[in-house]
Order: sequence, then structure tokens, then C-alpha cells
Amino acid sequence: MTETSLQGSAPLALSAHEQRSNVWRLAIAQALAGANSVVVYATGAIVGNTLAPSPVLATLPLSIFVVGMALCILPMGAIAGRHGRSTAFLTGAGTGVLSGLLAMYATFLGGVEGFWLFCLSTFFGGAYAAVVLTFRFAAADGVAPGRKAQALSMVMAGGVAAGVVGPQLVTWTMDLWPRYLFIVTFFAQAVVALLAAFILIGVRLPKPPVEPASGGRSLGAIARQPRFIAAATCGAISYTLMNFLMTAAPLAMHMHGHSTESSNLGLQWHVIAMFGPSFFTGKWIARFGAERVMMVGLLLIGISAAVGLMGVQVMHFWWTLILLGLGWNFGFLGASALVLECHTDAEKTRVQSLNDFIVFGLMALGSFFSGGILSAYGWSAVLWVSFAPLAITVFALAVLILRKNAESIQPV
Repeated sequence: MTETSLQGSAPLALSAHEQRSNVWRLAIAQALAGANSVVVYATGAIVGNTLAPSPVLATLPLSIFVVGMALCILPMGAIAGRHGRSTAFLTGAGTGVLSGLLAMYATFLGGVEGFWLFCLSTFFGGAYAAVVLTFRFAAADGVAPGRKAQALSMVMAGGVAAGVVGPQLVTWTMDLWPRYLFIVTFFAQAVVALLAAFILIGVRLPKPPVEPASGGRSLGAIARQPRFIAAATCGAISYTLMNFLMTAAPLAMHMHGHSTESSNLGLQWHVIAMFGPSFFTGKWIARFGAERVMMVGLLLIGISAAVGLMGVQVMHFWWTLILLGLGWNFGFLGASALVLECHTDAEKTRVQSLNDFIVFGLMALGSFFSGGILSAYGWSAVLWVSFAPLAITVFALAVLILRKNAESIQPV
């Protein structure tokens, strides 16, 4: 099945007004729901370090967050496939509210019991984040093939606001009840998730098409496409390395004597860098191709790690996080746009869920090592470890680009 036939299989089911309304609502929901992840990353390692029975377990809540993302992607995809994306959106928002409330009680409870309850709260936070990441694909539903990448990017641009809302939410609320650090932050996290649910109620999407009982492609056949392999691999490595470094950075800054406010500000600019280029990334993908944009993203991630190795001052951490965010944007959005070229409309829920399961399954494995490496060997070791998977992925993507270029210049 050719790329043209794949893209042409999706009917233009929505009016221009409905498309604009969906993009705006999904972008606003992305901004609000994105604050959930920012709050978890800004507080997870610090609260974990306070409550954990051992320093080695300090970043376990963040690893559990990623596990929640990975384990809930396929169930949420099944809900979306059977009942529609809107049902999955509201289910995810419910887990976001639950995450904030459980984290509140865990902070109040304290001790080892509070630590394990906090881990449970981050699991539900991960489930919420898994649903939030499907907003980008939902924006492309019912949109003409030539505009899908731009619709996807515009929704992801809502994360710019999340980069401001999330860290400031932590800064403004973390000391409001001095006896229980971050307890008011987690209450605010639950309220913001509830607000996002109300925004999502107005999203109108095409009904999920019924996949033919016979004659359709198997998931294995779809997953063996070179484009899908490239998309899933680059998306997985971009997200895994971003999470690997971002998980360790706040605790590393704390270990080197930097303030929580400095850490929060670094995360704020990191998240802005993650989503800010999204206003333009879709156009760049359309002009230069998803593979080239992905390559730029991978190279920026490598540069971010190199900057981190130059020192442990606040500015070194900040520039590492900013470049890391930029690299993630190009790598992950380029990979997401490439996924849209790999399936028909009837196949989309299964293929998109498989892609995200691969991405966050690998990300979950990587996140478990981040805290242990940081505790045992330090921040520099975390940075050095990131180069190996990055080099392998850059090489594989370069081969794919060269092969595609060679095929494009062959005489017809």
C-alpha cells in the first residue's frame, strides 16, 4: 500500500469550523494537562528523596510515572477504538484528578507508607499523560492529508503554556502549607485536570471507522514498514533520552547545591523549548521531510548532553535542559508525523497505540536506570550513558535518509 493511498484513505469528515475548534480545544487542554507532567517531574524526585526508605529509590516515583504511561497506552487505545477518543480523554482526565488527590494524601501521610502511595499517584499521573499524548493524533482526525502535520504541531504548541503554568504552579503553591511541602501543589494539579476535562467535552471528532473483518493488514505487517520502524525508533530514543536526562536534572541540581526555584525555572524553559517550536515544526516537516527534522532533533539532544558535561553551574543545567527540549520537539514530532503516513484511517488507533507503547515502554526501562546511575556515579555518568543509543539511532536514520534519496533519483 503506497503512501498516497494511505493518506487518501481518511475522509475529510469535519468542517473547517470543527477542525479549528478541535485544534484550539486540544491545544488548551494540552496546556492544562501538560502541567500534570511538569508538576510530577518538578516534585517527584524531591518528594521521593524525602519519603523513600533509601536514596536509591528517590526517582522511583518518576519511573512509576513512565510505567503508568506505558501500561495504559494500549487500554486507552482500546477505549478510544471502541467508544471514541472523547471517552478516552475524559477517562484520562479522571486519572489526572485522582493522581493529584492521592499525592496530596501521600504528602500528608508521610513516611514509607506515604512514599508507596505517592508512587501510586504518579502511576495514575502517567495514565493521564498517556491520554494527553494522543491529543496530537486526534488533531489530525478529519483533516486533509496535507494539513495533518500542521494540526498535530499546533496542538503540541499548547505545551508552551504548560511550560509556564506547571513550574509556576509549583513555585506559587509549594510553601503555602509549610508543614507539608507541595501538598497545595498537588491539590492544584487535581483542579487543573478537572478544568481540562471541561474543555475536552467540546471536542467533536469523527466516529471511529469499522475496520474490515478481512482484507486488512496485520499489525505485524504494518510494524515491519521501514517508515514505521524509523518513526517508532526515533520517537522512542528521543523521548527516552529526554526523560532520562530530565528525570535526573532536578535532583542533580539539588545535589550540587542549587535551589528548588532554580530547578523549577530550568524545567520551565525546558518545557517551553519542548513545545515552542511546534508553531513551525509542522511547516518544516512539510518542507524538508520528517526524517531530516528527526535527524536535527537527535543531534540537538547530543549537543545538550555535551553542554551538560562542561560544568555543574546553574547555566550548564539550564542550557542542557533547553537544548534537550528543542531536540525532543524535532525528534518526537517528526516521528509522530511519520507515523501518520503508515496507516489507513481504520488502522489508526491500533498503529498509533502500538507506536506509543513502543516509545513509552522503552522510556520506562530507561527511567529506572536514571536515578540509580545518578546516585551511584553522578550527573556526568548520566550524560555519558545517553550517547550510545543516540549514536546508533543517528546512524540508522542516516542510512534510511540516504536510501530514500537514492530511490528518489532513480529513473522511472
